[in-house]
Amino acid sequence: VPSLGSPPSFRSRKINFSCRCISSDVGNVSWDEALDFCGRRPQNSSGLQGFFEKVKQCNRDSEKQSEFVPFVVEGSVVGYVHNRFADHLREYNDVFTFPSDNFYGGNFGYHLTLHPQLLSPTERTEAVGGVVRSLGEELIPGFRNELYPVAPSFGGPEYLSLERAAAPYFGIKAYGVHMNGYVERGDEKLLWVGKRSNVKPTYPGKLDHLVAGGLPRGISCGENLVKECEEEAGIPPSISRRAIAVGAVSYVDIEGYRLKRDVLFCYDLKLPQDFTPTNEDGEVESFKLIPVTQVANIIRSTEYFKPNCSLVIIDFLFRHGYIKPEDPDYLKLLQSLTS
Repeated sequence: VPSLGSPPSFRSRKINFSCRCISSDVGNVSWDEALDFCGRRPQNSSGLQGFFEKVKQCNRDSEKQSEFVPFVVEGSVVGYVHNRFADHLREYNDVFTFPSDNFYGGNFGYHLTLHPQLLSPTERTEAVGGVVRSLGEELIPGFRNELYPVAPSFGGPEYLSLERAAAPYFGIKAYGVHMNGYVERGDEKLLWVGKRSNVKPTYPGKLDHLVAGGLPRGISCGENLVKECEEEAGIPPSISRRAIAVGAVSYVDIEGYRLKRDVLFCYDLKLPQDFTPTNEDGEVESFKLIPVTQVANIIRSTEYFKPNCSLVIIDFLFRHGYIKPEDPDYLKLLQSLTS
């Protein structure tokens, strides 16, 4: 059974990881708990199984996709809406229509689209935004006052913009940037890990990346990363612009009426050894610099990290040689990050 250690070119101590999993209800993780876990004696290893569990956690209830109907704009499927959530939209017949056909697939004999009188992106944005506000926090909690573009593909023509909190209720593809900030000390690599504020509306107190954020309309990935670096970790543009785009991971997560189709653009940034991050926007409580092997141990064996961060760090482990082709199910795990 393989153990997950440093890549062959590294001489740092190898660590075998336990597959024991912590309950998904774990929140508000203390640094003492996380660092204490890092220091425990290794238990029986289970290969890559713990990483597969993290991928599965981000791709819940895939069998329930049959409960969703296509959301179509200008002849393109841009999202999916739960059939019961669609019932809430029927009263807004000046904004939404429900043509009866099976042309776009689905199990209900109809699809959801916008009223033909809504011709421009601005008109559509205002009309759908009015519906979202009318439905209110009771049905769509966590308003962010941040707009996500609705398009047939990344970088494609923008058909309308949608409140970020409503994105999973319309099943649109949403994008984000996640950055692994690491330091090299001799032959060892260490990752800067953030602990989310306890007042964050999502995953309070969980461990997180050094920098991560959703991609709103009107800004490029690179510009957004530089902005998030400054706000979340106090990293000046002179350093953050050195970040390297290294790919993307994706997942589809279903929870109730929500269908999250997320794509996370991944970045690596090698930081100076004497740099210490400082949070500027209050979203991160504190940071710790932790050896990569120990971060991997936490991810594989606990649920201390915000779930989608685990996927981005697993991708980092592949690219930096901590997970190797000799490990059983190497290709299966690699493919699961983008399938």
